[in-house]
Amino acid sequence: MGKRILITGNMGYIGPVLLKYLRDHYEGLYIAGFDAGYFAHCLSGARIFPETMLDCQYFGDLRQFPYDILTNDKIDTVIHLAAISNDPIGNRFSKVTEAINSHASYELAVEAKKRGVSRFVFASSCSLYGYAEGPPRREQDPLNPLTAYAKSKVFMEDALSSLAAADFIVTCLRFATACGMSQRVRLDLVLNDFVMNAILYKKILILSDGTPWRPLIHVKDMSRAIAWAMTRDAVKDGSGGAGEYVAVNTGSNDWNYQIKDLASYVADTLPEKIEIVINKDAQPDKRSYKVDFSLYESLAPQYLPQITIKEAIEELYEGLKPIAREFKDKDKFKDNGAGFRDSHYIRLRVLINGIENSLLTEDLYWKSG
Repeated sequence: MGKRILITGNMGYIGPVLLKYLRDHYEGLYIAGFDAGYFAHCLSGARIFPETMLDCQYFGDLRQFPYDILTNDKIDTVIHLAAISNDPIGNRFSKVTEAINSHASYELAVEAKKRGVSRFVFASSCSLYGYAEGPPRREQDPLNPLTAYAKSKVFMEDALSSLAAADFIVTCLRFATACGMSQRVRLDLVLNDFVMNAILYKKILILSDGTPWRPLIHVKDMSRAIAWAMTRDAVKDGSGGAGEYVAVNTGSNDWNYQIKDLASYVADTLPEKIEIVINKDAQPDKRSYKVDFSLYESLAPQYLPQITIKEAIEELYEGLKPIAREFKDKDKFKDNGAGFRDSHYIRLRVLINGIENSLLTEDLYWKSG
């Protein structure tokens, strides 16, 4: 294939799965990674250090990105995963979210275009629909970002649309909520959280009233979508090409779920009897949206999601059982959630621990010395 790829934020949840997918499906790739290393130690069931599959790993902060990497490594494709990665972190570090997800990300795109990068794949999010009643949201529907994280995705999509050109093909993948096993698994994602709760406590605690809608996508299917974006036909004609710029909902119409129904799927799939506990006193969750993925289906018919919800739950069950042994307090189900929510499998907890242990500054720079 001969592509020379830079994956930013490669040492997070998606990166290890994406890297394996690319190595399994393409030959002749040069792949470099760039990451701050916040979560490098948060391995889960990894038999090898995932980054051994890279040609080169760079460490650094996106706000101080060394742009010479792009020219020295002759990068032609940037897969931009690096971000402050969810709403809780964005709420706690709103200024950092704006600095990294918006401003530094935009500067990276500008410099990438200047330095001859021909493809820019951006990991956007369906969260930019915020709260949306009525039919599933399509790409042309109004956006309603409710959080710093979602607002940063809107900013970047707008910025990238102005940069896209025949020699700078941009694809914004509006991913549904991620789920599934990874060598750096996250347990601050709804399906992953439910399965771990079920394993540890034979209960699933729903922190909301269970009615919000969420679309989901397995991390392996996210990797398939990224592969499509870095190879897609950029000619906008009757052949299905999406043109120089596209922002597309990325997931499956079969994977729109209400939170309470998702919990029921977990309970019905696992071999043990699982109790579902809904927090009836919870404040309404303003983030609720169904999403229409028809455009993605038409543009990427060879890269559509393949993992079923049952397969995702079963994979998580087998993958999380060894991790569950790390948590000793298995007899008491805490009112505020399971003990693992205070662990390094929760991204916000990792960053706060870094600050409390004087490893990180309040604006998430590594402290020297």
